[in-house]
Amino acid sequence: MIGYFKKYELEFKQPAGTSRGVLKTRTVWYLYIEENGKTGLGECAPLPGLSKETPEQIDYLIEDVCSDPMHFFENEELLLDYPSLRFALETALLDLQNGGQRILYPSAFTEGKAGISINGLIWMGEAESMQQQIEAKLAAGFRCIKLKIGALDFEKELLMLQSIRERFSPEQITLRVDANGGFKVDEAWQKLERLAELQLHSIEQPIIAGRWADLAKLCDETPLPIALDEELIGLNKREDKELLLDMVRPQYLVLKPSLHGGLAGCDEWIELARDRNIGWWITSYLESNIGLNAIAQWTFTKNVHMHQGLGTGQLFTNNIESPLEIRGEQLWFDPAKGFGL
Repeated sequence: MIGYFKKYELEFKQPAGTSRGVLKTRTVWYLYIEENGKTGLGECAPLPGLSKETPEQIDYLIEDVCSDPMHFFENEELLLDYPSLRFALETALLDLQNGGQRILYPSAFTEGKAGISINGLIWMGEAESMQQQIEAKLAAGFRCIKLKIGALDFEKELLMLQSIRERFSPEQITLRVDANGGFKVDEAWQKLERLAELQLHSIEQPIIAGRWADLAKLCDETPLPIALDEELIGLNKREDKELLLDMVRPQYLVLKPSLHGGLAGCDEWIELARDRNIGWWITSYLESNIGLNAIAQWTFTKNVHMHQGLGTGQLFTNNIESPLEIRGEQLWFDPAKGFGL
């Protein structure tokens, strides 16, 4: 068994506004593992400023992983703090194990017989741009819309949400918001109350990560269900995960394999959440179609009924060709199509 890798720079169709600034390009590492004439492929896609691992660390460590992939897979503590690389290794080995055809979890999804319901994501930006995105998602048939908030004046963001809610009831359109930790602790309760009036589904990460006592109080008293996202980054040991969930008691978790421990790490989060009656959904993390394919196939095995966050594949001008396509509000896999890698 031998490994090698290739770096690839993804270019955004439009600059993507995130809580960590505006992105125009994004570097990913494709990890190839070969054995007996077959090749498995995985994607390592850390995001500087949010991921704990840095591009420099990946450049250094991926060489070691390529020299002995099974050693790093069997000794999972070696990559515990490098979730995006752990995800690449897990998925490359799964692909190899299943014949190197990019089918990691054979299912009705990979046979093209079933899709996965996803939310339509509205990126941060000027009010006019966000409004255009909303109209496009509604016209495409999305029934769950997620807005990243915090870039505009809060009153403007409320008006935008209000305009959707005036046209569509909660039964017709589910609304989620992601504050990316943007609310000040002393303002958060008041803002949650005002958002709750619009009958939203949930809010992700209302206050900055690391304020567990404040977050626990908010989750206990909140008028609007709270989902944790950035809060989970860096918590890779089971006892740390248990401590967070038992102290904060959130309503939901938002799980991203590239950020939250790879597939194995996210499986552990799901197990702990289920034990505590905490809801969860799965989200991709600006991966190319290689990573998105792996996450989507894994997600389908969870028999999910809630809208997932898997629709980011259309953001890039030079994405890798794949069988993934969005039809209405669902992500589908067309087995008649192949991959560009």
